[in-house]
Amino acid sequence: MGDAIFKTTGSKWLLPVSEFLGFPIDQVNFIACQLFGLAAAFWFRLYLKPSHFKPLVRHTVATVLGTAFLVFCFGWYSAQILATVVVSYLIILKADINHVHRYSMVTAMGSLTVCHVSRVIIFNYGVPSTDFSGPLMMVTQRITTLAFQLHDGMCKKSEQLTSEQKLAAIKERPSLMEYLSYNLNFLSILVGPCSNYKDYIDFIEGTHISRRLKQRSGSSNGHNGYDKSPDLSPLDAVCRKLLVCCVCMLLFLIVTRSLPITYNVDPDFINNADFLTRLTYAFFSIQAARPKFYFAWTLADAVNNAAGYGFLGIDENGKPSWDLVSNLNIIGIETATSFKTFIDNWNIRTGVWLKTVCYDRAPKHRLALTFILSALWHGVYPGYYFTFLTAIPITMAARAIRKSVRHHFLNSKNLKLGYDIVTWAATQLAICYTVMPFLLLSLDRTLIYYRSMFFHVHVLSILAAIILHGKHKPKSASSVSTKSPPPISSSSSSSPDLCQSVPCNNNDKEA
Repeated sequence: MGDAIFKTTGSKWLLPVSEFLGFPIDQVNFIACQLFGLAAAFWFRLYLKPSHFKPLVRHTVATVLGTAFLVFCFGWYSAQILATVVVSYLIILKADINHVHRYSMVTAMGSLTVCHVSRVIIFNYGVPSTDFSGPLMMVTQRITTLAFQLHDGMCKKSEQLTSEQKLAAIKERPSLMEYLSYNLNFLSILVGPCSNYKDYIDFIEGTHISRRLKQRSGSSNGHNGYDKSPDLSPLDAVCRKLLVCCVCMLLFLIVTRSLPITYNVDPDFINNADFLTRLTYAFFSIQAARPKFYFAWTLADAVNNAAGYGFLGIDENGKPSWDLVSNLNIIGIETATSFKTFIDNWNIRTGVWLKTVCYDRAPKHRLALTFILSALWHGVYPGYYFTFLTAIPITMAARAIRKSVRHHFLNSKNLKLGYDIVTWAATQLAICYTVMPFLLLSLDRTLIYYRSMFFHVHVLSILAAIILHGKHKPKSASSVSTKSPPPISSSSSSSPDLCQSVPCNNNDKEA
C-alpha cells in the first residue's frame, strides 16, 4: 500500500495527526467527524430545542452538518451520494405512487452497485483509503425504507398491513428538506444506523419521547407536544456507551492489530501448523476483529442519544432505555448459544431493514431473496457470497439440531448448562468459519482457507440437515411457524434468521 493510507479525496487537514498515529487518513477523518458530531449533538439537544426553533431550522442544521461531514471525509466522491438522494426524491415526488418503492429500490441499489463494482475493479480487492461505500450503503437503507413505508401509507388498506407496518406507514410525501434531513443528517450519515422516517420526524418536531411512551403504554395521556414531553436525559446512556467505545478502542489497539485476519491464509502457517492450531487462531482472530465494529456502532448510537434521539421506552426496572437505534447487543453476541441469537444481536438495524423491505414482502422464497439482497447490499466481492451461501446449510442444520436435541436437556439445570456451553462453543466456531470469507474478500483466499479447514463445517452442516430433517420433535399447534420470524415493532431487534449482515470491512464504518 505504501503511502496510500495517507491519501484521500477528502480533507487533508488532519494528515499530520494521521502520520503521527500511523492510522489511515480516512479513519482519522471519520473519528474526528464522529467526535465533532457528538459535541454537535449535545448542542442540538440543549440549545436547538424544538421549543425554541421550528422543525425547518432543525432539519436545515442537521442536513448542512451531515453534508459537511460527507465533503470533509470523501471530497468529490460525496457527489454520488448527494446525487442518489436528489434523484430518489424526484422519484418520490414524480413517480407513480403505486411503483415508487420499486423505482427507489432500483435507483438506490443501482447506485450502490456501481460503487461496489468500481471498488473491486479500480482497487483490486484492496480497501481504498477513501471508501465512500459505507455512507452510500446507509443512504440506500433510508431511501428504500422511506419508499416502502410511503407506499404502505398511500397505497395499501389498513387490513393489508401488519401492526408494525401500520405504525411506520407514511401518509403523505415528505417535503424536500424533510427528505434531505432524514437521509443526510449528521447523526447517521457516516455509519448509520437506519431508523424509521416517522421516528426521525418525531425527534425533529420534539414529540419523540412522548410518542414512544404512548406506544409503549398503549394509551394516550394528552402529552402531544414538546412542552409536555417528560424530561428524560440521555446522559447516563451516552456516558455508558462512550465507556464501551473506550474499551473497544483499547482492545483494537492492543489485540486486533496483533491478530491479523490474513494470517489465516499464510502459506507457512497453513503448512506448518496443525488443524487445531489453525482452528484456534481463526477463532481468536475473528474475536479480535469485532472491537472495531463495536466501537463504530456504539459511538454512532451515543451520538444519536446525545441529540435526544433513540428513546425506546421505560424498561422493566423503571429506567429509561435509549436503545431504539442501537445496532448491536455486545453481551448477546458474545454469549450467543445459537446461530440465530448471534445474528439477531449483530447489526440489528440492517436486519430490521432487510425484514422491512424484503422478508415481510416477498411472496415466496423469502429467506433466499433476503440473502441475495443482503449480499448485493454488502458488495460484489466473492467472499461475501461465500459467507451467505455457507450460512444457508448452517442455518438449516442449527434449526434441525435445536428442534431434535434441545428438549432432552431442559429437565436438568446441569444438563442445560452443559448444553449451553457446547452450543456456545459450536456457535462461535460456526460464526468464525462463516464470517472468514467476508473479511478475506477474494475468491482465492477464501478457497485457501476453506481447503485448510477441510470444508468441515460445510460437510457437518449438510449431513446434520439431511439426517435430522423431519425427525425433530413436532411443534404444538400454538407454536409459531419456523418459516415466519417473530413480529418486529419499531423497537424490536428480532429479525429473520440470517437476515442481518456480518462484518464488512468497508473501512470499519459499517458492516
